[in-house]
Amino acid sequence: MGYSTYKKLTALDPVPADIEIAQAADVIDVRTIASAIGLSEDVLELYGKYKAKVNLSVLDELADREDGKLIVIGGISPTPLGEGKSTTTVGVSQAMGAHLGKNVFTCVRQPSQGPTFGIKGGAAGGGFSQVIPMEEFNLHLTGDIHAISAAHNLLCAALETRMFHESTQSDQALFRRLCPPAADGSRRFAPVMFRRLKKLGIDKTDPNELTEAEISAFVRLDIDPSSIKLQRVLDVNDRFLRKITVGLNPTEKGRMRDTGFDITVASEIMAILALTTGIKDMRERLGAIIVGFSSRGDPVTADDLGVGGALTVMMKDAIMPNLMQTLEGTPVFVHAGPFANIAHGNSSVVADQIGMKIVGPEGYVFTEAGFGADIGLEKFCNIKCRSSGMKPSAAILVATVRALKSHGGGPAVSAGTPLPVEYSKEDVEMVENGFANLERHIKNTIGFGVPVVVCINRFKNDTDREIETVVRLSKAAGAFDAVPSEHFAKGGAGAKALAEAVVRACEAKADFKLLYPDEMSLEDKIRKLSCDFYGGGDVELSDEAKAKIEEYNKLGYGKLPVCMAKTQYSFSADPKLKGAPKDFVIPVRDIRLSAGAGFVYPLVGEMPTIPGLPTRPCYYEIDLDPETGRVVGLS
Repeated sequence: MGYSTYKKLTALDPVPADIEIAQAADVIDVRTIASAIGLSEDVLELYGKYKAKVNLSVLDELADREDGKLIVIGGISPTPLGEGKSTTTVGVSQAMGAHLGKNVFTCVRQPSQGPTFGIKGGAAGGGFSQVIPMEEFNLHLTGDIHAISAAHNLLCAALETRMFHESTQSDQALFRRLCPPAADGSRRFAPVMFRRLKKLGIDKTDPNELTEAEISAFVRLDIDPSSIKLQRVLDVNDRFLRKITVGLNPTEKGRMRDTGFDITVASEIMAILALTTGIKDMRERLGAIIVGFSSRGDPVTADDLGVGGALTVMMKDAIMPNLMQTLEGTPVFVHAGPFANIAHGNSSVVADQIGMKIVGPEGYVFTEAGFGADIGLEKFCNIKCRSSGMKPSAAILVATVRALKSHGGGPAVSAGTPLPVEYSKEDVEMVENGFANLERHIKNTIGFGVPVVVCINRFKNDTDREIETVVRLSKAAGAFDAVPSEHFAKGGAGAKALAEAVVRACEAKADFKLLYPDEMSLEDKIRKLSCDFYGGGDVELSDEAKAKIEEYNKLGYGKLPVCMAKTQYSFSADPKLKGAPKDFVIPVRDIRLSAGAGFVYPLVGEMPTIPGLPTRPCYYEIDLDPETGRVVGLS
């Protein structure tokens, strides 16, 4: 067992800056990484020496191999102190491979440049538990997010263009342009048009055979502008694009419309990339994206606009996961990064599936879920696993003593200000008070039928009494085990006990189950999550939300899972309610449909879909050293 690329680190004390560690690392040629895990160069699309895309044909080649064990990594409700979920994902993988000698794979999301240049920084892990090269990980990678931006904005342009031409041309004029005559006078339907014809029940292959009524139905989408929720995207934090007006130029003949921008990772195309199982599936999902509704209430899709095929072409490379490595030479897939509030906050299905085939039945795949376990891990189970049929063998929940103190009444923490002294001195009582948050996450995760290992990501000021308190309370709450870990400072060596606990947990055999069945009504699914899972007392549905539920039921979308769009900082809709609040009300102001991705998302409170930049963004520190050509200041 184990791959020949595994290596062990020499940790330094004090721990240097993340970028210094990453740039000092001995990076292995990605072809060597691929060869060690059984992948030939024939399935690689190389992007330089240290990263490559892996063709999905690998799934067919390894179809007969039994899957490895899948471990999902979540955490407590996030705090500004940071819990280190990505760092833990990398650290435990390094421990499992380089220190326990197991076949292992890590699957993480690709970070958005919004937080990279905003307030959070990069997401390659930290300290001696990182994905490398970290600059390439955090900056562009292989262009997947740019491909999503381009495809999404093409869809928006197609929508606006169709509305414009329908408003300025007759049915016959539109038809002549959509099906122009050839030199011999014959006409033909573009291949994508047969999808619209089939939807309309028109069984004809020759455009000249259509009646006037059929021509009108074919060309006249009659989109109601007030029904459009689709907005353009870009991968930058920019608060001034939250609301814009388009159509101001005279060439648009006064057809102005208020709209806005979302950040790219909130695009439904990103969610589709993360949930798809292959090119054919992706084509169907992209074509099924609903861009709005007609004045009659009929959904209008990307395929109705004729753009579904073009979107697929733009995404044909992005569907392949990106192969990289950790500091200790274990293989990593970096693929997809859907917004964990609006979408489901997990890396791609295909990355997990390929990883499980590569490691084989005795191997382990660690896949990270975004934000707290009430968001990322819940959506991993109820959306990602439901869609793909995957079943996790165990779960890791990441917590820190400092974060528990924050949930237990500790003072507020703000970026750029000194850390209050309460977080660096012993306070067992505050830890016990904050444990209520972790306890609810433990019990919720156990409810999915998987054993839970709590990782206490240890910091230098944590005392033995505080750590022992978390261990004791975690086991009392039902955790399979609870283990302090020092992977940030020591790499895989610091997470060896955590990896050993995961091995034992996987041997305990999971009995995975979903939180709710497909047949449950949308309203009951929302209540199940809000009351049973979050701990709330009631759900308050706006009139608009109630109308949407009725509409989606009529259209046949009532069996879809729900993807709650709410704050990540609390079980409730109020980010200021720390710990484990009870009997609160979850206010659902609207419910939107992602038909291509395959879920509906209730909007809980106000959720900005494009963040703004802080007063002092991370980009202040980022530069290029003119002497060495190296990136500096990236974190």
